[in-house]
Amino acid sequence: MKKSKIITGILILVTILIFISACNSNNKSIEDNGKIKIVATLFPQYDFAKEIVKDKGEVILLLPPGVEAHSFEPTPQDIGSIRNANVFLYTGRYMEPWAEKIIKNIGDGDIIAVDLSKGINLIDEEHEEYNTHDHKDDYNNHHDHGGKDPHIWLDPIYAQKMVDDIVEAVVKANKDNEEFYRENGESYKKKLEELDKKFVETFEKTEHKTIIYGGHFAFGYFTRRYGLDHISPYNGFTPNAEPSPKRIAELMENMKTLGINTIYYEELIDPKVAKVISEETGAEMLLLHGAHNVSKEEIERGISYLDIMEENLEKLKQGLVYNE
Repeated sequence: MKKSKIITGILILVTILIFISACNSNNKSIEDNGKIKIVATLFPQYDFAKEIVKDKGEVILLLPPGVEAHSFEPTPQDIGSIRNANVFLYTGRYMEPWAEKIIKNIGDGDIIAVDLSKGINLIDEEHEEYNTHDHKDDYNNHHDHGGKDPHIWLDPIYAQKMVDDIVEAVVKANKDNEEFYRENGESYKKKLEELDKKFVETFEKTEHKTIIYGGHFAFGYFTRRYGLDHISPYNGFTPNAEPSPKRIAELMENMKTLGINTIYYEELIDPKVAKVISEETGAEMLLLHGAHNVSKEEIERGISYLDIMEENLEKLKQGLVYNE
């Protein structure tokens, strides 16, 4: 009887130890097939990570297709996905203010969390270089990103830095495939370099240098990189904020003065302001995609960050009047 109890006790102890070991591993180990698990908050880093790990990784985009990024809040299921990942990629506290709290709750050492804005001098939303035609007194809207612009991925040079940071993170998580990850990262950066050259060459030959945007302008780093101006009726990135009629009227007057007949609009949000401006001025509406997230249709057709930026290039050629 006593021996039976001892055996039973040992079995229970072994079972508990196995259970604790399984919980502590939390699916963190690299799979037998060498695949690394990565969770990314936004589409650009999701796409960059896929290009780096290819078939040796599983990359999850936290944003559901079609969801506007600025209003996103993670669900318990999303937090579980982050907890079970080897690497967590986010843009920084100005884009995902909830990310650092989740990382803290998970605990140091349990996940490689990468703030992809680290080391980049972020633009102030009200910086004179950010908004060439700044009329901030016309607004009562708060800033959705704490006064900083987090849209670093729209600058192809900063995108290369993001790729470097992702490579270092996945190498740290899985040294066995280091050479594979580094080669893929370098190969992808060359494509980003080519993209940058295309933009440089294009804007040397456009008649106009000002982007008229009927939405929340995310291209501050982009316009600064290529020496462009922009005008938007919005201040900041709050999805529910509305521009004043005065600002819309000023934008239309600027279009007339500059001789610009194109109004750009943003993805995944009803472009009602751009529609009003288009109806009033006869300007053509064109999508200038900020690449925060993509629609279900775009996911299904396998669109990439490079596809989005190439399409933006063609739309900018059209709207800014490109002369070969």
